[in-house]
Amino acid sequence: MLALSVKVPVNGSKTKNTMSDTHPNSTDSISAQVVATLPSTSVVRFEDFGLASEILRALADQSYVHPTPIQAAAIPVVLQGRDVMGAAQTGTGKTASFSLPIIQLLLAHANTSASPARHPVRALILTPTRELAMQVAENVKIYSQHTPLRSAVLFGGVDISAQTMVLRNGVEIVIATPGRLLDHVQQKTVSLSQTQILVMDEADRMLDMGFLPDLQRIVNLLPKQRQNLLFSATFSGEIKKLANSFLTTPVVIEVARSNATADKVTQVVYKVQEEAKSQVVVHLIRSRALRQVIVFSNTKIGASRLARHLEQEGIKASAIHGDKTQLERIAALDAFKNGDIDVLVATDVAARGLDIAELPCVINVDLPYNAEDYVHRIGRTGRAGASGDAISLYSDKDQALLQDIEKLIKHTIAQAELVGFTPSLARHVGNPERERRGGSQFTSAYSPRKEKIDPWFLKPYEPAQSSVSTSTSEAVSASDAKTKPKNKVAVLLGGTPKT
Repeated sequence: MLALSVKVPVNGSKTKNTMSDTHPNSTDSISAQVVATLPSTSVVRFEDFGLASEILRALADQSYVHPTPIQAAAIPVVLQGRDVMGAAQTGTGKTASFSLPIIQLLLAHANTSASPARHPVRALILTPTRELAMQVAENVKIYSQHTPLRSAVLFGGVDISAQTMVLRNGVEIVIATPGRLLDHVQQKTVSLSQTQILVMDEADRMLDMGFLPDLQRIVNLLPKQRQNLLFSATFSGEIKKLANSFLTTPVVIEVARSNATADKVTQVVYKVQEEAKSQVVVHLIRSRALRQVIVFSNTKIGASRLARHLEQEGIKASAIHGDKTQLERIAALDAFKNGDIDVLVATDVAARGLDIAELPCVINVDLPYNAEDYVHRIGRTGRAGASGDAISLYSDKDQALLQDIEKLIKHTIAQAELVGFTPSLARHVGNPERERRGGSQFTSAYSPRKEKIDPWFLKPYEPAQSSVSTSTSEAVSASDAKTKPKNKVAVLLGGTPKT
């Protein structure tokens, strides 16, 4: 099979009126390219795609007028019913690139019938994480709010019965993580026999997370005649092999080069001591007066410890990672979006799928082990043409990780020196309680922070007074029992013998 490739030049992105959300053959077939010249996205309008008035009304409600480059390239192709393999920078609006044309194509089947049979699953959107599933579902709900189409989101970590009730009422669009979808398939609460469109969003991440067997099972459950869409920020060799296994003559759409970072994101790295990283984060947040920032950690325990440290320093923070329950993760995200907390400390579970409007800054307290995750992490800021800062910390042991990242993005990240940071001082700045306890008597040398130890645990064991009294009384009772003559046992029916 041959693949048509459309490489889209990125015209100056507008900060207003643009959207943000977010077969067998050799892989050589994917590389066949036909360059197409597209009009500037500042000229193209959503109404030019022939979208239904209900969809245009929903877009107008969000003040969306002009499409982003990936949307301008992908929407017409998807509307034609073609298979698509789309690549674009994180934050350029990939979600709308497939959700808008899907809603348009399904409107022909839309109805207001109460019968679940009239609302079969016609479109399936697979995502690697719960957070991304929720974000895509939220966008689909917004774009289809003026249509009779129904949608549902399925992910693990929550009670399956509530999702089952929604599915039994009938839905046309299902957004799901692979594992939870297969749970519903096994329980026969969802049928994919009438699915016409399959979307794999962030497919590279799904492969990284080991979902390939689940994806193959899901594909085998779908009708052979269907439209397939694969979207991702990065295309690896494994992704191209996956695409060849189920895409038919796909149109390959690439906006900018693969693995590129947003032009308006200012990237900088600081070399610090490993032990001082948490204090550097505190210093950066205070010195820059950051009020909404995501800090990425490589480990769950590291994320939890950093969140607790920030709280101890008087900074409102919360952690989100795989060990948190789904309800805890949703609560943390809602609190962050609402401004109730200033810092969200996260593992790579949040590197994709978070769409925070005008997020000013992202901090990598740890450089990611997978260089591609760096692209997705910093993609949380600088979305939809807005500017943002991406700050990374690294120590001597992280040198190889930094080199891998720079090799991937084909760009040397600027290194800078921290201004006004002294480890021992930064630990106490802005904490009046510590200052009252003599916090001004510091040395310039940094010493690792010692954990507080409760003096109670250092005391030798001393039995409680009540225990001593009880033990003494028990001993006296035992002594009395020994000296007291034993009562003679009466002879049954005969009484006691005479003395």
